[in-house]
Amino acid sequence: MLHYSYLTASTRERLFARRPRELGPDSGAEALAVGLGATLYTPGTRPGLAEGILRRARSGCTSTVLCLEDAVPDSAVESAEDNVAGALAELAGLDAPARARTLPLLFVRPRSPEQLLALGRRLGDAAGVLTGFVLPKFENASGRAERFLEALEQLNAELSLQAPLRAMPIIEHPVTTHRESRPEALIAVRDLLEAHRELILSVRIGATDIASAYGLRRSRDLTIYHVAVVAEVIADVVGILGRADGGWVISGPVWEHYTNTERILRPLLRATPFDAANSGVLREQLLGANLDGLLREIELDLANGLLGKTVIHPSHVPLVHALHVVAHDEYLDAVDIMAAEGGGAVASRSGVRMNEAKPHRAWARRTLLRADAFGVARPDVTFVDLLEASMK
Repeated sequence: MLHYSYLTASTRERLFARRPRELGPDSGAEALAVGLGATLYTPGTRPGLAEGILRRARSGCTSTVLCLEDAVPDSAVESAEDNVAGALAELAGLDAPARARTLPLLFVRPRSPEQLLALGRRLGDAAGVLTGFVLPKFENASGRAERFLEALEQLNAELSLQAPLRAMPIIEHPVTTHRESRPEALIAVRDLLEAHRELILSVRIGATDIASAYGLRRSRDLTIYHVAVVAEVIADVVGILGRADGGWVISGPVWEHYTNTERILRPLLRATPFDAANSGVLREQLLGANLDGLLREIELDLANGLLGKTVIHPSHVPLVHALHVVAHDEYLDAVDIMAAEGGGAVASRSGVRMNEAKPHRAWARRTLLRADAFGVARPDVTFVDLLEASMK
């Protein structure tokens, strides 16, 4: 996986002071989790699945989930399984260099532990094209979560693949999200994940399922953080599962909107950075597609400790990745903080912030991981420049 590999060498040289690094099975779970970026969900029923995966990867999509759960009608589960198995077998048939060069990180979202195990056995060696499985409605009051992880452990033991298949649990079940049961349920999940740490890649948040328990759905004018009951769940998930001292990478919830020009509230996408880059047309394009709401939500994801994001359309991918590239001044702050072993506080090199070495150290470490995955922008490069290069 290499972010921005689709750009020309000269464009990458112009944009990046430090280019993204290639990540693979040997990079470690945390590095891969940080580098997931925009994870595109695709229904398992979609025709031409293998070619679609390759096509989207060529335009910058680095992680994809093939969904057999909520995106598939109950009546179509069997045909969806056949479609997914056929697509993965087709991709496994590519020669090894082509797979390494062209495939995104691939995951399957099964409905149950039994389906996970049955599909993995059916795939056999072709399961080697997968990075792992997304585990829906992850809760352990009923033992469901433990059964999922046991099924994955059993599959890894049976297949003996070069790299073990990993899990991305989704926090979305009512027992983990309702206020009266949430703390105890999330602590139980934390303890279970810790007991199976070698299997866990990252944790995802199922905002759509959480909101559905209250009959809610956010509009295009609002972010998920405006929906108070969902925002509370996100805060608790980060607070219990995403701590710097031994937590997991938590991904941002899905942005579930396509293009629509109707809006009630005034857009908050400032004109200044676009004017500075002579990119007024790009700003109008983003506003017309209501993608300013997605940009706002990504910023809030990052501010609340989330990395990466679930998306449902390829047009969302470059926005997520552009806002994950580390700004040059942030990178310098992170380097200086990590170098200050004895602590202390000094002004940043830019002169606009104070860096306190001890309390900012965890932030600095995470920022350098993000820099490895997404790169560091040159001092005069903004997210507008990155978007413009990615959306041509």
